[in-house]
Amino acid sequence: MNDSGIRINPSILAADFVNMQAELARIATADFAHVDVMDNHFVPNLTFGPQMVERIQQTSPVPLDVHLMITDPDRWAPGYAELGAASVTFHLEAAADPRALARRLRDIGARAGIAVKPATPIDGLLDLLDDVDQILVMTVEPGFGGQSFMPETMPKLRALADEAKRRGSHVWLQVDGGIGESTIALAADAGADTFVAGSAVFGAADPDLAIAGLRAAAAQHAHDHGAK
Repeated sequence: MNDSGIRINPSILAADFVNMQAELARIATADFAHVDVMDNHFVPNLTFGPQMVERIQQTSPVPLDVHLMITDPDRWAPGYAELGAASVTFHLEAAADPRALARRLRDIGARAGIAVKPATPIDGLLDLLDDVDQILVMTVEPGFGGQSFMPETMPKLRALADEAKRRGSHVWLQVDGGIGESTIALAADAGADTFVAGSAVFGAADPDLAIAGLRAAAAQHAHDHGAK
């Protein structure tokens, strides 16, 4: 893993599903592979379940960053940690007891992440800062790849970064949706240090070069919380 304090997590939603093992091999210089699990209930799309994630886990050259866009994560999220995912993120909007779930994920050995949709206020996250390892601020409506970045989500990210800095928290601040070399600068400036990019990586002729370019663009604009 790189030592810049900037993490680039390509989203396999933009990969060729038929050639997943080869596609994963193309992102060996990334920090994590971002795996979007959708249940066609919490979001209007259906992607992978535990069996597919387990197989990806077995073949990926980098650790898995699993993002659960599902109903009832209190029931289902621990199973993904048990499969060996390095990080498991669930949605604040879907969890019945987010603090207990985050602790359960940590107890199993995964990093615990919590995500919010673009319209969700961050008030409910502030009390959970010490209980999670990562906060994901969605920069598009969750459900589909290839959407445009929503700059109006940046004040939320900046407020989280400022609060994390005030508390001396080492929580990772992640953004997901519409991330490319221009938008990554905005997100890094607002305090993000962990970036999910789909087509910007998998759509590139040279994914390694794309990952390096994104990392450099983020590092150039890193907020002092992000540059840790």
